[in-house]
Amino acid sequence: LCKFYISKETLKRTNFKLIQKGIQAISNYKNLTSKQATSIMQEILSGATTQAQTSAFITALKMKGETIEEITAFAQVLKENGISIKPNIKKKIIDTCGTGGDIAQTFNISTCTAFVLAGSGICVAKHGNRSVTSNCGSADLLEGFGLKLNIDSKQIEKSIEEIGIGFLYAPIFHPTMKYVAPIRKEIGMRTVFNILGPLINPANVKQQIMGVYNEKLVEQIIYVLKNLELENAMVVHGLDGLDELSVIGRTKIGFLKNSEIKIFEIDPKEIGLPRYNIKEIQTVTKKENIEIAFKILNGNIKNGGKLDSVLLNSSAGLLVTEEVDDIKYGIEKARDVIQSGKAYMKLKRLIKFCSGNTEELEKLEKKYD
Repeated sequence: LCKFYISKETLKRTNFKLIQKGIQAISNYKNLTSKQATSIMQEILSGATTQAQTSAFITALKMKGETIEEITAFAQVLKENGISIKPNIKKKIIDTCGTGGDIAQTFNISTCTAFVLAGSGICVAKHGNRSVTSNCGSADLLEGFGLKLNIDSKQIEKSIEEIGIGFLYAPIFHPTMKYVAPIRKEIGMRTVFNILGPLINPANVKQQIMGVYNEKLVEQIIYVLKNLELENAMVVHGLDGLDELSVIGRTKIGFLKNSEIKIFEIDPKEIGLPRYNIKEIQTVTKKENIEIAFKILNGNIKNGGKLDSVLLNSSAGLLVTEEVDDIKYGIEKARDVIQSGKAYMKLKRLIKFCSGNTEELEKLEKKYD
């Protein structure tokens, strides 16, 4: 299922010189060419590099700073080495996967957003993983709801086709990442792989809203997405430190539409929303995250920073898929989707379709009825 462009025999003969030369170059703050970046990532994904070499490489790369060319090359190699799916639908498919790693400890806004978009009739291929830097990644949240993560890729295709949403658990679709996963966990800091994860959706989506943990990444990643041939995309960073469109303060946005890129900022006050204190959208535990997501999707939360965060980010998704052309209208449309119960029903149907357990949802329904 995975393609390796350099044989292990060749790698043995070169004595790992590719990654060693790469480490030397980036340690001296020299950027890699696309060809160099491609070769080194192929070497890492083949399992031919040692943990020490891979760790040194991604740490030095972080210190130097990744370029658009490097990120694009890495992403292309990861996509080519991963398992892909091709849902048989004519509708546009969107992903809301972000980098994570903003260390703000907010609840899982992007996953809630995915179900609101699905409830509005947009097809969603939600790519995600367990958290490395926060208390609850998308996989942690959905597993807490009872979703079965390890399901066949064909069933996920059917889920997108029949329900309008599927969850693509990253370790299943990117098996070669097993060589990197323990290193990322041990390092415990943001690396290029935080950036790459959202760029390698197995459904090859052409529409995406992607939150990033650093302001400088907004312009970089929107150009990477263009290089990866996305049609419409939005890369966002809350200037208060969030990897989402922010209701705390201003948000920097990179917007790709019809091959054109615009970089701009918005303030919640400019679109009719109040500014909130960051404490209003933070969580402490996985259990708290699960309850907040349930209450939002089930319509139990009627106002406040948590709901407005989901409405704002959902509106951005509606803009990206051209369902609306005004962010204020998008907010109201997202609100209607939640209040109608359509967003919550997508969650419940997804869990049932994927042979999950709905006991947790039923407990929460009784608790907040």
